Amino acid sequence: MKSNGIKHPEIGFLEWFHVGEYERVEATLDQLRKLSINQLRTGMSWADLYTDEGKQWYKWLIPRLAKEAEILPCFLYTPPSQGILPKTSSPPRNPKDYADFLDTMVTQYGKYFEWVELWNEPNNKSEYDYTLDWQWNTFTAMIGMAAHWMKHLKKKTLLGGMSPVDPNWLQLMYDREVMKYIDAIGVHHFPHVFDDKWYGWEQLLDQVRNVINSNGGNQKIWITETGYSTWKHDERKQLEMFLESTRAHVERVYWYGLNDLNKIYPTVDGFHTDEREYAFGMVKTDGTEKLLYRLLCEKSPRELESDKWMSVPYIKHDTTDSVLVVGGAGFIGTNMVKTLAEAGEKVTILDNLSRPGVEKNLRWLKTHYPDQLNIEVADIRNEFCVEAAVAKASFVYHFAAQVAVTTSCNLPVMDFDVNARGTLNVLEAIRKSSHQPPMLFTSTNKVYGGLEDLRLVIDNNRYEPEEPLIRESGISELRPLDFHSPYGCSKGIADSYILDYVRTYGLKAVVFRMSCIYGPHQFGTEDQGWIAHFLLKALQGQPINIYGDGKQVRDVLFVEDLIQAMLQARDQMDHLNGKAFNMGGGPANTISLLQLIDHIQELHGEKIEVNFDQWRPGDQRYYVSDTTRFQTETGWKPRISAWEGVEKLYHWLVKYNDQPKKVASNIKLV
Repeated sequence: MKSNGIKHPEIGFLEWFHVGEYERVEATLDQLRKLSINQLRTGMSWADLYTDEGKQWYKWLIPRLAKEAEILPCFLYTPPSQGILPKTSSPPRNPKDYADFLDTMVTQYGKYFEWVELWNEPNNKSEYDYTLDWQWNTFTAMIGMAAHWMKHLKKKTLLGGMSPVDPNWLQLMYDREVMKYIDAIGVHHFPHVFDDKWYGWEQLLDQVRNVINSNGGNQKIWITETGYSTWKHDERKQLEMFLESTRAHVERVYWYGLNDLNKIYPTVDGFHTDEREYAFGMVKTDGTEKLLYRLLCEKSPRELESDKWMSVPYIKHDTTDSVLVVGGAGFIGTNMVKTLAEAGEKVTILDNLSRPGVEKNLRWLKTHYPDQLNIEVADIRNEFCVEAAVAKASFVYHFAAQVAVTTSCNLPVMDFDVNARGTLNVLEAIRKSSHQPPMLFTSTNKVYGGLEDLRLVIDNNRYEPEEPLIRESGISELRPLDFHSPYGCSKGIADSYILDYVRTYGLKAVVFRMSCIYGPHQFGTEDQGWIAHFLLKALQGQPINIYGDGKQVRDVLFVEDLIQAMLQARDQMDHLNGKAFNMGGGPANTISLLQLIDHIQELHGEKIEVNFDQWRPGDQRYYVSDTTRFQTETGWKPRISAWEGVEKLYHWLVKYNDQPKKVASNIKLV
């Protein structure tokens, strides 16, 4: 049984606010604007209204929300002094008091909303015995009086969401003649989070439709609360569940929610009694946007169907000779997948799509190489997904990582889980597999620390080492390891574990300790990918922030040259096995931040505004890779100079981002 031909429900979001969260309200409205969605369901607490602070709060909140959103106010939570039990989840001793509360709110604020959501069943069922008639009578009387009065005040009424769906309760509401005052019925359900057995929305909704039809009712059905918790870092499943809810035959769906619950707050069941409760949002508490949020910023819920392939494994070949690229939708991963696919190889991408922009890379890869790819949107912290992918791999390129020093300082536990524990998951998957595929891992120059002992001099707009050998050759692998910053520690741990697994378990692996890599498909940020970031800022006409004095020097390597080095490492794994190599452009391809800005200004033909700030933890004033060891063992060397590569990336960004191209006529290659 289907409802009346409704194909695309209207989508809204659910966001609950604590009294006084003025800044969070503004942030929420900003998010709704970015998503081009104006439906918002939120709670109106009777208990809060009894306080002076609560009165002032709702006086500000309701008009503010209604200015930019169509709000669905959900009225609940009895003041403890009024309830049958001394808690807000209890109905009032006098059922009419609830109607009086709504009358107060509608009289004062009714012009700001069309619908009123009525409290349905008590939240704390363990202390509310439905076998007792007086409790059933109290709650049905409470809702019936309120619904009758709301109709008198010309408000549309929604019977609050049943969780779980209870046909007996709904039938009771018909028997008590409450439903003649109800315009819509709400349903709550959280597939694959709190409910292991899930047979789809239609089976669940048919339970409600059967009761409506058997009683000759005409009430609409809304999904007033559904969502998916990413507490296990499964953003793919969140996308899948969102898309499934938008296909339900209902008139409206409210998704929970916009933001993860701040971990300083308790949930309905208590403080951290269930970690799932804290990860239902589309944006993390640190501001990181999850995959679903980023996609909805680009597309409407209806248009999002074109990306439904991201929500399920994309399998085009089922063999054991696929090259596995962990982090295959990232900058380096995309370039590697492109090269392998163009060579006719089968490739499996495992990526959680957590880095903003990489979903664009994945779309591009699928469009250009649909028959050569398997795509598994999964997190490296999920050891079972990693094991399944490794089991079918002939070789593993491991690029997945938390890549920013600043992020590691703010979120050291997450940084460790991804970089150290995630890499251990890959190693264990290889060790346990029957064929133990070889691996190449991308480490970082941060394993050598801040290099504070290097004696440096200033040469115009850049630092140079006093020691001639370092100036001539760079930093070699003989440099002692000195992990600096949580990022340096987590990558250093991973680096060391890999080399030890070669020693201890006989695996085959090579480590690249990389300097600055740049090129197409890089979505650089202030924290990582600075060449692409500087170029994007110039194209967007925005200022560039520099931490330090801008004279810090790096060797830079164009990604095409890196990919060739990685392919050679794979081909020559037998004699490179168990070794770590410094990988970058070397002394011939060095550049300071100030030099890059000068070159971009010359290239772009416009002055760039530059702001300076303090040095950041772990920032090296000078780092240049000595790549002699790898060149000697393989014959590889960079082909693309620093300035040639910068121009290549600039032109790619102009084309890819559809930016107005303005190139100065006096370009000079240095």
